Amino acid sequence: MISRASQFTLPLATLAVGLMFCGLPTVAAAGAKKGATENASATSLVAEMRRSFTLRGKIIPPEIFRDFGDGDLADSGGIWVTIDVDAGIGSNLYYDPIREDGTWKSQRKESKDGNEETGYAFQGATSNGLLVVLASYNSGGTGVFYTLHILDVAAGAGFDSDGKRYQRINLTNIRSAILGDRWQGELKISGNAIRVITKRNGPGDAGARAPYTITAERP
Repeated sequence: MISRASQFTLPLATLAVGLMFCGLPTVAAAGAKKGATENASATSLVAEMRRSFTLRGKIIPPEIFRDFGDGDLADSGGIWVTIDVDAGIGSNLYYDPIREDGTWKSQRKESKDGNEETGYAFQGATSNGLLVVLASYNSGGTGVFYTLHILDVAAGAGFDSDGKRYQRINLTNIRSAILGDRWQGELKISGNAIRVITKRNGPGDAGARAPYTITAERP
């Protein structure tokens, strides 16, 4: 004899199986679809960074390179090496207006001690997907210090203060090569090689120096 409870349990179980095979969305399927959408979005954002060094069409704040070490010449190595550029765009940390002059982007921070200015020009991506940027930093004096940056960009994830998962687009400074004060020249990317051609070393040495090559590689 089938109990009253069994009479209701069996049809409900059968209905659940039927819904799954009919293609109606289940909790697991909805979660998988959301995850696939997030992955596709992250992939497209990383591709945009490699193509144009923008994120959702917005300019990457130049002052990021100040924090990557350009504004701290007293320390020999990088301290801040990775920044979530998605969070950095439009943040209070990088709120200074961004000026554009052709391919050159710059930000100026005004203070009582002088005007600090950071700028950069995106050079392109290497064959292995690393980004090449020429950056400059001026602390308010006569010196304008140029640095070649090799960077990696990758999608990541974290938890906010409420414990909810959110997407990050992490920009990591792989290598910095100091070019010098008021350097003038050009950078040429070929495969994973970056050719540094110097036309003017700086105020103390206005002559050119021999070209050299830096290989862009992940550590």
